Amino acid sequence: MSTRTDQPPADTAAAPHNPWTDWRRPLAAGAGLLTAAAALGVAQLVAVLTGPETAPVTAVGQGVVRIVPEWLKEWAIRTFYIYDKVALIAGTTILLGLFAGLLGLLAIRWLTAACAGVGLFGVVGALAAMTAPNAAQLDMLPSLLGAVVGVVALRLLVPRLLAVTETFDVERAREKVSQVLRMREQERFREDRRRFIIAACATLGVAAVGGGAGQLLGTRTNVTQAIATTRLPKPASAAPPLPAGIDPDIYGLTRFTTPNVNFYKIDTTLVTPQVNPATWQLRIHGMVDRELTISFPQLLARPLIERDITLACVSNEVGGGLVGNARWLGAPLADLLREAGVRPGADQVFTRSVDGWTCGTPTEAIMNTPNAMLAVGMNGVPLPAAHGFPVRMIVPGLYGYVSGTKWIVDLELTTVNAGPQPYWIQREWAAPAPIKTMCRIDVPGDGAALDAGKPVKVAGVAWAQNRGISAVEVRVGKDDWQPARLVPVPGNQTWRQWVFDWTPPARGRFTLFARATDGTGEPQTSQFADPFPSGATGWPSMTVDVS
Repeated sequence: MSTRTDQPPADTAAAPHNPWTDWRRPLAAGAGLLTAAAALGVAQLVAVLTGPETAPVTAVGQGVVRIVPEWLKEWAIRTFYIYDKVALIAGTTILLGLFAGLLGLLAIRWLTAACAGVGLFGVVGALAAMTAPNAAQLDMLPSLLGAVVGVVALRLLVPRLLAVTETFDVERAREKVSQVLRMREQERFREDRRRFIIAACATLGVAAVGGGAGQLLGTRTNVTQAIATTRLPKPASAAPPLPAGIDPDIYGLTRFTTPNVNFYKIDTTLVTPQVNPATWQLRIHGMVDRELTISFPQLLARPLIERDITLACVSNEVGGGLVGNARWLGAPLADLLREAGVRPGADQVFTRSVDGWTCGTPTEAIMNTPNAMLAVGMNGVPLPAAHGFPVRMIVPGLYGYVSGTKWIVDLELTTVNAGPQPYWIQREWAAPAPIKTMCRIDVPGDGAALDAGKPVKVAGVAWAQNRGISAVEVRVGKDDWQPARLVPVPGNQTWRQWVFDWTPPARGRFTLFARATDGTGEPQTSQFADPFPSGATGWPSMTVDVS
């Protein structure tokens, strides 16, 4: 009896299970994420040449900032506070990751459509970059080149993924010819698996090298070294000394001077501009008798003033923290305008930031408000990059959106009616936006547990820039208003600390209210209003539990 030599052993007759098949969808989603990573890495590298704001995620995020309605921006500030832009970038990145994963899943069924999806994101990023203020034609390159790399990566990964996740059918191989072909089929499977792993590693390498090199090369334009080597001159007019008794020893009470690192930061840019002081210039033009162009050394050579000034954001809620006090050093702005010669009728100073943001300030406010300045220093050091290095504008008593242009590069004398409309005024915020009388309760904290009969310090800060604070009162529940003790201040352009001694009379829950009165005798209104369109109003309050 003869034996057939081409019959496979019984244990190999059935098709073995290919574990890679079970992972086809997760691997496809991973391939989509690798594609996105490679595209973004290359885009980040290209953005070294065109500017960090042209990188796809930043460009798209900045576009979102420009088009979302005001109520949504206010919600973001209330919800995420000063981390609203971090949340936006994180959200954009997460959505991009989900989109990339879905494209990977689509690619195993319809590769052409998935590649079109990658191209679509590139187009969206390019359009976002091109519609930004001060956009240049080359700003579209990071998104477009990144999309090209993404398409190449997807076309490189998916065919290998499909090959490696095919079920190896021994029966089909046996029916074809012989044991030799089965061995070749097995070898092909192993080779496809190697190719997929190599392609995935190569794509990941492109993402890492591109992104890492982009970050590293981007540090060449970082102004950290320039800030560290900038030497500020002594002021021609130094700030008055802080009076005795400032900063009472009360845990939790806001300090009179806000450290730079804790000073609130609200602006519209997702990437902090890095402005080289060696090339910075300010152009003063428009309705003036003579146009001026000032360099950073020329500005530092002018007689500088040093003043303690409190700034406040119009988005600050009642009792909120978007307010801070610092010692600023800068050149008087009114002197510069007088040198330029302001023409009659020029009732608006229209300023532009290096990132394209615009601001409109009443000319009268600058000319008639003491200490309006082009600031170069903050709390004894050069301005931090996040706060406008090398130069920002400060006009005490006005909310920042009409007075606080950071990274300022252009100042144009114009008119409110016929001139260009500033960024936030286009979005229906009010002008001229004087800061409203406001106070805040810092201690005890909301929900604090207190002891009946044990004295406690109720304390906080109050501000009414240019008018000053003449009184702060505290009310417990519906009881009568009681005066708080005011801490001395160096002038009327800063906030003022206040302290109220209270002894809880009995157990229970108590609500504490506070109100301030400005230097003109006008008390803080009880009428509650949201920040939009001209600043929040109302009395701050907090509830404590006494046992």
